[in-house]
Amino acid sequence: MNIPVTFLWPQLLWLLLALPLLVLLYVWLLRRRKQAAVRFASLAIVREAMGKGPGWRRHVPPVLLLLAIATMLLAAARPMASIVLPSQEQTIILAMDVSGSMRAEDVQPNRLVASQNAAKAFLAELPRHVKVGIVAFAGSAQVVQPITLSREDLVTAIDKFQLQRATAIGSAIVVSLSELFPGQGFDIGAMTYNRNSDPFAPQGRAIDQPRTEPKAFVPVAPGSYSSAAIILLTDGQRTTGVDTAEAAKMAADRGVRVYTVGVGTVDGEVIGFEGWSMRVRLDEDSLKEVARTTQAEYYYAGTADNLKKVYETLSTRLTVEKKETEIAGLLALVASILALFSAGLSVLWFNRIL
Repeated sequence: MNIPVTFLWPQLLWLLLALPLLVLLYVWLLRRRKQAAVRFASLAIVREAMGKGPGWRRHVPPVLLLLAIATMLLAAARPMASIVLPSQEQTIILAMDVSGSMRAEDVQPNRLVASQNAAKAFLAELPRHVKVGIVAFAGSAQVVQPITLSREDLVTAIDKFQLQRATAIGSAIVVSLSELFPGQGFDIGAMTYNRNSDPFAPQGRAIDQPRTEPKAFVPVAPGSYSSAAIILLTDGQRTTGVDTAEAAKMAADRGVRVYTVGVGTVDGEVIGFEGWSMRVRLDEDSLKEVARTTQAEYYYAGTADNLKKVYETLSTRLTVEKKETEIAGLLALVASILALFSAGLSVLWFNRIL
């Protein structure tokens, strides 16, 4: 496996050119020692008196010291590498669809039950120190379980899901953000709703409801916020609420990744709900766009087994991550160990340090 490495101070790599000079110096010292030995009248007598020579062992300490110097020079150039490290994401918001379309049985026993079972299995696999909050959404979105470490409270909230009408995917993202950033004054009522999609959806605020001014903030790079993430599980068919693309942009501006999980099949099926009959299909395009905008990933869950596998993948993805990290300290440690081995072997074999 190739790990790309870059250097913050690449100009210091020129110092590596000193290594061939050190090798030449070592070879010159060896030849000088041989020339000094020739002055003895009889080399055979000297060898007999000294016993068997050190042989290959005399080269080991200098070689280790040379490797230590090379490693220290590389460390001085401050190398950066993309390596897998424990994730810093400590908070996860599960935003789960409870709209009528989730009663479709193209995922057995139906989309809602399959998503509930997979979510509970996901919680069981998460490290205990990871906090989780749950947002349920249909025609509106609400926090059904504030951020907590209690897996029992989370499971209880998931078991209480009730199907409702309409699907407000964008609102679910905004409510999830408001749970992660409670001081930023998110106001869903002030955002645009799709009046044509759902004439019964809320369109404003009560006259006595104070207007919440959004807090000023400086946008950051998408995906750069490493303390939290949102997992959005839905069939992807928005019918009301905040525009999905607008909500995804809000998450991206705050650096929050929104991992999207598509439940159901692309063809879908016809369902009846509260006197309505409609075909519910998985809208993958909008979910992929949300994941792309926030620098996250989209996962397709066409069956109950696939949904469980998706959550297993997410559990691994959210507890370890591949990120660019400076490894100068690691190389300095390796150089120190090599230098100690070099000195230790020299003392052990020759009673001197090199």
